[in-house]
Amino acid sequence: MESVNQKSYNRRWVIWGVLAMAYVIVFFHRVAAGVVRQELINSFNITDVEFGNFGAMYFYPYMLMQIPSGILADTLGARKTVSVGIILAGIGSLIFGFAPNITFAYIGRLTVGLGVSVVFISTLKILSQWFKPDEFGRMSGLTSFIGNGGALLAQYPLVVLVAAIGWRKSFSVIGGISVIIAIVTYILVRNKPEDLGLDPIVIIKEKKKSSIKDGLKIVFTNPRTWPAFFAMGGIFGSVIAFMGTWGVPYMIDVYGLTKGEASIFTMMVTLGLMIGSLIVGNISDRLGKRRLPFAAFSIVYLVVWIVFLFVNPGNMSLGFMYVLFFLMGLTSSGFVLSWACGKEVNPEKYAGVSTSIANMGGFLFAAIIQPIIGFVLEQSDGAGGVYSVEAYNKAFMVCLVVIIISLVSLFLIKETNCKNIYSE
Repeated sequence: MESVNQKSYNRRWVIWGVLAMAYVIVFFHRVAAGVVRQELINSFNITDVEFGNFGAMYFYPYMLMQIPSGILADTLGARKTVSVGIILAGIGSLIFGFAPNITFAYIGRLTVGLGVSVVFISTLKILSQWFKPDEFGRMSGLTSFIGNGGALLAQYPLVVLVAAIGWRKSFSVIGGISVIIAIVTYILVRNKPEDLGLDPIVIIKEKKKSSIKDGLKIVFTNPRTWPAFFAMGGIFGSVIAFMGTWGVPYMIDVYGLTKGEASIFTMMVTLGLMIGSLIVGNISDRLGKRRLPFAAFSIVYLVVWIVFLFVNPGNMSLGFMYVLFFLMGLTSSGFVLSWACGKEVNPEKYAGVSTSIANMGGFLFAAIIQPIIGFVLEQSDGAGGVYSVEAYNKAFMVCLVVIIISLVSLFLIKETNCKNIYSE
């Protein structure tokens, strides 16, 4: 379909907008742990390793659910999948808010991770049905931009909310909002244009009925699928570990800032990521290239981390740190292209499964990185849970290692020229 009747297809923006709001909830929970670190340590009397494990609890079910999420998106459809998922996230947030001990807090965070795990893959599936192939990179970046608004809300605004009503009530409120968004999703979202009696935007040439077993086999055994998995892994895992869990403690311990002041610095990472997500998706679609902009952004991201770890002695000006953190977020945004890289090297009808595998890499790495950082910190010279810049730099070396893994994987990605290679 070369052109889209804008009046008839305006509904796609409503559908995307609702799913983007659901994705705001996803990102809020993803990075909220760092802001309430001290409250959790005080409430549950936990160590930094346990706090790192708490942060990772979101990522374990999220990572494990990526393949099932792709299957659900391809079979059950985004509408029902996201509606149920966001209700689960709301329940998990309520469990966390009322948790009497760390075990229940873990259960709440696991439930949140399980619920939100289906949102993004389902959204990508919607994009593959409601938008043209040459819009996919741009719309993926725009979705990431909106979703990162949740990360902004989970930083300084969450600090203010927690100070006003406490961390328990704050997460209970988020649980209630999640349930409302789930209801709106079920009412307004439709899986494809045909569900509204409209002509399809993306026409799949192969009419043979899709098989889950065949889809998994085709995508898993395709060697072109996996470079995107690892390329996503190190870039996404490192920036989320820093932005969502360890960035605020770093600025508090190393620079002596208050929690509110420290959260503003991690907001700079988020702002950079939001802006970068828009830029890299547009650059990719305009150039008609995936690997080139992904690699360019990721190389600069590596340089930013090298400066952060080896040039920054812990006493650089706060103005410099604002810029450095913004660049960290901006250049990490290359990972948004990993979804297109995975989707375009597999049959279009398995878009849910193929994008889920690329996405899974990011959450596997994020889940592994966070407790490792906590473990390394606890083995250092920390007194009363306060660590030196040397201790943090040693712990953050794991981020440098996984970024290098991503860069190596990037050069194994097949350049698709923004087209599905099965439709050529």
